[in-house]
Amino acid sequence: MPDVEKPTNGDKKDVKKPEARTPPPPTQEIKTNILLLERAVATLEPRFTHRVLRSLAALRKRIDNKVLRTAIEEAYPKDSQSKKSLLAWLPSVDDAMDVETTALPPTKASPIPEPVPEADIYLRLLILHHLLTKPETYSKAIDLAQETIHKMQALNRRSMDPIAAKIWFAVERAYELGGELADARPLFLAAQRSAALRHDDETQASLINRLLRSYLHYSLYDQADKLVAKTTFPASAGNPQFARYHYFLGRIRAVQLNYTDAHTNLQQAIRRSPPPKVAPGFYQTVHKLFVIVELLMGDIPDRSLFRHPVLQKALHAYFEIVKAVRTGSLSQFQTTLAKHAAQFEADKTYTLVARLRQNVIKTGIRRLSLSYSRISLRDICVKLHLDSEEDAEYIVGKAIRDGVIEGRIVHEKGWMECGSQKGAYGPEVSEVFSRRIGYCLELHNQSVKAMRYPLNAHRKELAAAEGARERERELAKEIQDGDLDDEDIGGEF
Repeated sequence: MPDVEKPTNGDKKDVKKPEARTPPPPTQEIKTNILLLERAVATLEPRFTHRVLRSLAALRKRIDNKVLRTAIEEAYPKDSQSKKSLLAWLPSVDDAMDVETTALPPTKASPIPEPVPEADIYLRLLILHHLLTKPETYSKAIDLAQETIHKMQALNRRSMDPIAAKIWFAVERAYELGGELADARPLFLAAQRSAALRHDDETQASLINRLLRSYLHYSLYDQADKLVAKTTFPASAGNPQFARYHYFLGRIRAVQLNYTDAHTNLQQAIRRSPPPKVAPGFYQTVHKLFVIVELLMGDIPDRSLFRHPVLQKALHAYFEIVKAVRTGSLSQFQTTLAKHAAQFEADKTYTLVARLRQNVIKTGIRRLSLSYSRISLRDICVKLHLDSEEDAEYIVGKAIRDGVIEGRIVHEKGWMECGSQKGAYGPEVSEVFSRRIGYCLELHNQSVKAMRYPLNAHRKELAAAEGARERERELAKEIQDGDLDDEDIGGEF
């Protein structure tokens, strides 16, 4: 048996080896991307540009000063002004002479042509991301971002629009890390107007998200809401841009107490977001807000959500809040809020979490109404850790008026009498079922619309049916002419 198993294991390894494809060296990948950009400009095909940008996230983690200098030296002629301006943003390398010697043979063989302007902006984008990896180069990144914006706007080429959307993201990141995000807002507003006039959907979608992030960073929710009301997000934008846009909308609606719309937007952000292992930070951030909004709506999130490998550690503090709301313990809620206040402040959810105090009290009152047919206001004050009996009377009265519980307050005797609880059927239950049925029907309709069928499959069926009809006509004609005998027709006839 061991002799038999070893070849099988070896075969499995041999099968897996071709699947594991090692990426090319970063310098070679940059040169290939420049060729793809030149091909995109020559053929007017933006798909080649999108192919280059899809590899940006993985490539920027593998570049350094030496890789960038080598790529620029090999891509540009020796006396190119663009080459000098690009190399000026990179620090000098000790083995720069080795780079020049490796770049000399192609020059002797044939002169290197000047790359297209899209290649220059792409290399600036790589340099910008590289400068953002170290705090001491943040100011230099801001200067490069300003120069790149002026050059990009001066060129004014439509083939540069996909790269421009990535440039604006890097510009925002440079200003944010440099602590000058508010100074970049006029640039974003002017560029957004120009992109809307040119119908540049990719750049427009990126700039709307940049502006919303800038407003929310400084808690300017009214201005963010006005921006959403006065702009139309492009329908042709990609899923990453849509995911960010729905997340920003969810934050705005949650602060405005519109929890239903916030819940819908956050669901869309989760559905359109990349896989959790690809973008764990965004996935965690959206779910933090999603859990709080769901609690504010009166629902309890599913426990399996907090067992997700990507979310388990990040949502630990929110899981403690969920347990406090679920049990209706005000003391446990206050202790958890004080314990994790620093994390809630960092996540900018402290204000929303503080709103859950009323939900905790309502949950506690509901549990008491289910347990007691009559309970004094003093006992309610003690069990819910309220300050006074007057507060307990006010909270109980509001819960009765809002329909949270059924009962009445007897002021003379100082207690609450709990009435009969609602049954399992009624208009509220039917309304909930109607919403669920409508959601399922809408989901079914969208799934049917999204189904894809083989191209021109119906033509094969039509051809087969036409051939069958032709054979029937020939058979009927031969029978009519008398060419067929009984044996040809069949034994039964």
